[in-house]
Amino acid sequence: MKLLKIAAAAATGLALLGGTALADDKPVVGLIMKSLANEFFQNMMVGAEEHQKRRGDYELKAVGMQNETDFESQINAVENFITQGVDAIVVAPADSRAMVRPLKKAMEAGIVVVNFDVALDEEAKKQQGVELAFVGPDNRGGAKLAGDALGKKLGEGAKVVIIEGNPGADNATQRRLGFEDSVAEYKLDLLDSRTAHWETEEANQVFATMLTAHPDVQGVMAANDSMAIGVVKALESAGRTDIEVIGFDNIPAVGPMIEDGRMLATVDQFGTDMAANAIDMALDVVSTGEQLQGWVKTPIELVTAK
Repeated sequence: MKLLKIAAAAATGLALLGGTALADDKPVVGLIMKSLANEFFQNMMVGAEEHQKRRGDYELKAVGMQNETDFESQINAVENFITQGVDAIVVAPADSRAMVRPLKKAMEAGIVVVNFDVALDEEAKKQQGVELAFVGPDNRGGAKLAGDALGKKLGEGAKVVIIEGNPGADNATQRRLGFEDSVAEYKLDLLDSRTAHWETEEANQVFATMLTAHPDVQGVMAANDSMAIGVVKALESAGRTDIEVIGFDNIPAVGPMIEDGRMLATVDQFGTDMAANAIDMALDVVSTGEQLQGWVKTPIELVTAK
């Protein structure tokens, strides 16, 4: 079965993962990612390491969290990078509000900061007097792509639920809103919406509870593929093959699930390239002093089975 990609517009607990010592005159970039238990960020790390080897003109120091709610490790990472005097910090924040203050401190120390993947909270930035561009995908638009696929498959009146990401993360909010846009457009019946904090096992437990409460559910939107895998496992345990599942991220593990019908769709946001592209932008700012402005959109694609 062939996969189709349908294009749309386009520290405690801290794991030090990258950073080969290079010449002292080369800029140093600190990369802060989310949980490296998540295959999406594992792939992102690989892409960043390969990018550093290809360019060879900067030093990479990369860190990741132990789990999806361990945002204190990201705060510690910022503090450590300030102490080390890195030239740039490229960060995918786990909490869109909590990370604004430490990143402001980094900017005040003269460090270039690039926010990618998950947008910082606009109100929190305003309160802190921070102006910072966002490099990343349209999460709301991407979730609507997947939600539309579900709406077309199930039809008006179908009963659906949402498994949300971290409540403090902007991408979790935007993906919920995008799916709710599809719910409204296709007149779906949204029975329930609960967080599983991006985690597979938690999603497995949360959806098992939902399935007991709503045995007539027909479709599930999981805000990332890790949680979608947890949903699929819960369905397999319950012996249910009549419920459609959509996800977000297009990690390799869900490819076979889309091919054999266990999942209907996911959204590719090109995670392997995302950090590398943000690093390029940070290095441009370091060398030219010209700051990024507004929202630098990165591509998304819907992935379904033919």
